[in-house]
Amino acid sequence: MLTQTRLLLTRFFNGIQFGLVRAWLLVLPLVLVLSLIRWGQLIHFWPAGYTAPASDVLAVAWQGFRFDLKVSAIAGFVLLLVLPWVSERAYQRIAAVLAFVFVLLSMVNLHYFGFYKTPIDSLVFGLVEDDTGAVLKTIWHDFPVIGSLFLIGVLSWGALHVHQRVVARATPAGVLRGRNGWLRGLFIFVAFWALVFAGKGTLREMALQRQHLTVTTSQFLNDMVPNGVIALKYAWDSRGQSQNLQDPLVGLKAMGFDSARAAAEVLGLPHGSDAEVKAALTAHPALPPGTRKKNLLFFLMESWSAEPLRYQSPQFDVLGRMAPTLEHACHFSNFDSAQPGTHPTLEALLFASPITPLTLGDAGRKPIPWAIAKVARDAGYRTLFVSSVRAGWRSLDRVLPAQGFDEIIDANNLQQLYPQATLGLWGVWDEYIFRYLAKRLAEPSDKPLFVFVLSSTNHPPYDLPDDYQRVKRDMAQWKGETSSDTLLPNLDSYHYATDQLGAFVQQVQQGLHRADTLIAATGDHNVRSFGVYAEPARRKQIRQVPFVIWGDGLNCGAQQALPASHRDMFSTLFPLAGIDGPYVNAGRNLLLPLQDATGPINAPRTLFFTGETRNAQGAWQLGNQATFVCTQNPPPAGCAMNPQDDLQERARYGLLDWNVRISLRKQ
Repeated sequence: MLTQTRLLLTRFFNGIQFGLVRAWLLVLPLVLVLSLIRWGQLIHFWPAGYTAPASDVLAVAWQGFRFDLKVSAIAGFVLLLVLPWVSERAYQRIAAVLAFVFVLLSMVNLHYFGFYKTPIDSLVFGLVEDDTGAVLKTIWHDFPVIGSLFLIGVLSWGALHVHQRVVARATPAGVLRGRNGWLRGLFIFVAFWALVFAGKGTLREMALQRQHLTVTTSQFLNDMVPNGVIALKYAWDSRGQSQNLQDPLVGLKAMGFDSARAAAEVLGLPHGSDAEVKAALTAHPALPPGTRKKNLLFFLMESWSAEPLRYQSPQFDVLGRMAPTLEHACHFSNFDSAQPGTHPTLEALLFASPITPLTLGDAGRKPIPWAIAKVARDAGYRTLFVSSVRAGWRSLDRVLPAQGFDEIIDANNLQQLYPQATLGLWGVWDEYIFRYLAKRLAEPSDKPLFVFVLSSTNHPPYDLPDDYQRVKRDMAQWKGETSSDTLLPNLDSYHYATDQLGAFVQQVQQGLHRADTLIAATGDHNVRSFGVYAEPARRKQIRQVPFVIWGDGLNCGAQQALPASHRDMFSTLFPLAGIDGPYVNAGRNLLLPLQDATGPINAPRTLFFTGETRNAQGAWQLGNQATFVCTQNPPPAGCAMNPQDDLQERARYGLLDWNVRISLRKQ
């Protein structure tokens, strides 16, 4: 009996030893290929003229190596359940699959950065939540799919080849065979704990976490740290957090506050109780007596970036018929988007929510009390959502009627009204939106109109109508980056969409509704065609989109060049249009005189809803001083993150998150 037990123990320890050797032989080529892809990504996206200290580049490479080792070791550790017992053929298949998956995810991460200027985040799940066919067609048209698949195959084969060569030199079955039992035990002990600590990423400190992705003051370099596997993991974590609204304090705690009252106190808001804080978030100064209600037509323009406007001239025309309208418009030229994608920005604007996706689940089926459209409808408006895309995208046809829109006009409706409208990859051409709006505005109505418009033509693959006349431009006047192969077609589609908007603005300004109609437009996000904005002086442009207001007799005030963002728009537009109600004080009124725009609520800062902020000096991730980048050129002495600014923006972000969770959690 004793002999049999000893034999079983010997076989068990032999198996564990065998599995540990196999695990480590898997880890080494995975780390090698992931690190190789990172260097390739750095070289591929390195902007012309950009310089960075060699110490920063080496710090990124080292930290990236640690994350590569972490994910590879975790895979090896998990596979210890099977590696000791499977055949050599099965072991090689496991190695091949693992190499392919790791390489695939890191190549996806590479192209994802090229498009969104960020590693994989929760927007990646749009592949299944958007029109999947349209997304795949766009990827096929806009990315080097064949070349990327070939490279994925080559890198996967290379990793497997390295693995096989290493296995041939260090045959797992022969390692320590016949050696002293104590030596074998020591090997098992060291190999096992080395795998554990490699999976942790460190020996003494806390395990590598999301915050350890920041190793330099350059966001561009920091974005090179995560491999595709770890980036997808963090994206999944963020998505899970956004889908679970049960704990109302999640966002507040992430921002360093243990209660809504503590955050409200920082912002100078009433904070005697949670109910008092919640009421303060939707309290507004009374509108002046006799304020007229005006039609409000709001345009969320697809990929309408701010940078092309900087170079507008007769020789470099990107605005078309919008150019002459800017003379009498309020153009906020230092303005950031809320999110890097269309649907997250849509939710941020409609619901003042940093949590996204918010309305794809149960929350979208019930009215959200502070939804912009509901506030307008309750104020006596007829509310319309008009878009050149199909309303089935992201279930807008289901969500929007529940959130206060009386009518939904989409690509299908427009095609019925205008049979000549071609239905393309993402919808009909934007010109049919403006044709419909002109017709609708001319119709008699017993209520003022609130119209939220979403365009789509200025979207990859940047297709345009056959009759569009492309504009010749002097590209020497383009002072931005030129590395993108979609720069020129993107400028054409940008011109098309902006020209159509300008023509509509001119039509309204020359029509009967000039005095009683406000038009406002902004972009949903910046685009990859215009660069990665790695230089500190260009960094502030990475999120910038235009925000323009047209109306009769506007007083634009003194804030047009101050930092502002999407959170400020409806706090500006609703009082101007005469709309009152419980919309969230997400930002400040940009038309207030500077002497009246005082206090933390009105401070000239931006807020990007993934947790970044910016003031006149620089940009940083909330709560992370190490990420501060001075965006002034040249940087003045003492340019650094202002702790008070950071505290106040963390409080604001935490309260916006808390407001959604405390209101929509299931009781």
